[in-house]
Amino acid sequence: MISCARYGSFLAVCLTAFFLLPVHQASALSQTPQPADARIALTPVLTQGLVQPVFIGHAGDHSQRLFILEQPGRIRILRDGTLNASAFLDVSGRVEFGGEMGLLGLAFHPRFAENGRFFINYTRKPDGATVVAEFQVSQNPDRALHNETILLTVPQPYTNHNGGMLAFGPDGYLYIATGDGGAGGDPENRGQTPNTLLGKMLRIDVDRGDSYGIPPDNPFAKQHSGREIFALGFRNPWRFSFDRQTGRLWAADVGQNQWEEINVVEAGNNYGWRIMEGNHCFLPPRGCSTTGLTRPVAEYRNQSPSCAVTGGYVYRGKRVDFLQGTYVFGDYCSGRIMGLIDGQPLVLLASGLRISSFGEDEAGELYVVDHGGGIYKITPRTLSPTREGAGVRG
Repeated sequence: MISCARYGSFLAVCLTAFFLLPVHQASALSQTPQPADARIALTPVLTQGLVQPVFIGHAGDHSQRLFILEQPGRIRILRDGTLNASAFLDVSGRVEFGGEMGLLGLAFHPRFAENGRFFINYTRKPDGATVVAEFQVSQNPDRALHNETILLTVPQPYTNHNGGMLAFGPDGYLYIATGDGGAGGDPENRGQTPNTLLGKMLRIDVDRGDSYGIPPDNPFAKQHSGREIFALGFRNPWRFSFDRQTGRLWAADVGQNQWEEINVVEAGNNYGWRIMEGNHCFLPPRGCSTTGLTRPVAEYRNQSPSCAVTGGYVYRGKRVDFLQGTYVFGDYCSGRIMGLIDGQPLVLLASGLRISSFGEDEAGELYVVDHGGGIYKITPRTLSPTREGAGVRG
């Protein structure tokens, strides 16, 4: 069977392969003892009406709305469990969609309630290049204007490993995750090359400059190229987030053949790809030099049924007490929802979902996005039996 992680696809060949996955004996990850109280439930919020959702988030405007990205190119609004019939924004005519391409990221300006500005990340027609663009809400708060201002365009040499996540940090800057450009093994070594924006975590100032400004403390701010780079050495950091309490930046990087990894990202650090995959040498496969590289804070094997890590959030809500301060994440193919507890990934729930993303509401409660078309809220097990399950399918 084709490995989803091997070809960078948490979205491409996995969509078919997911349904063909055999039930395997528990892996090294699933053999980790699970605390008796470390169980959660998923309460359905929406199970129909969506087309390949890949993200959910809020605008920080106290409207209690949730905004859902559909990969083909639409942003939908969910309010009080009801999906608006009309899209907040439809850019499907501009989006190259398929496999790992599409509308991939959304971030609202920290002062969205005042200025109505928001930003998206998509792969464009006809060449599949990554575009980061700014839009504006209309006088109708549930509809956006269609005029876009393109801030950044990054050519993509292949169709996979596009990254796609956008988020504003506590510093007010916009962070952008880019993959290494695709294919297998990063053939052009873009993750380690500082004069390309691929395989990086970028940081820009959307409030200054013609299109954007460069934060003066960016690691390469004074150089001629790569001035947007905040950190490097990534393969495909599909989802990242900021801990709303500490401001720490957490990023999950999809692995190649064997290892999925979780990183705490800091300015100027090199996270190793393609020299390393997780804590292990990749190129060369033995005896690689790890000088100057930052190791992940956690890793797990991507052997079947696992295939690709989906980054999540440090839980800061109030409904699930035992998760407080825990980084919660998942795996796209296995559907396992995991928590990083005492430095180890522990399985909280075998959901059976194709987990394309997690998301927070304004209160810090967590949601799980099923690429098949569902939105679920993480709740204590005792409050909802829906999709309840013991920790590991095995």
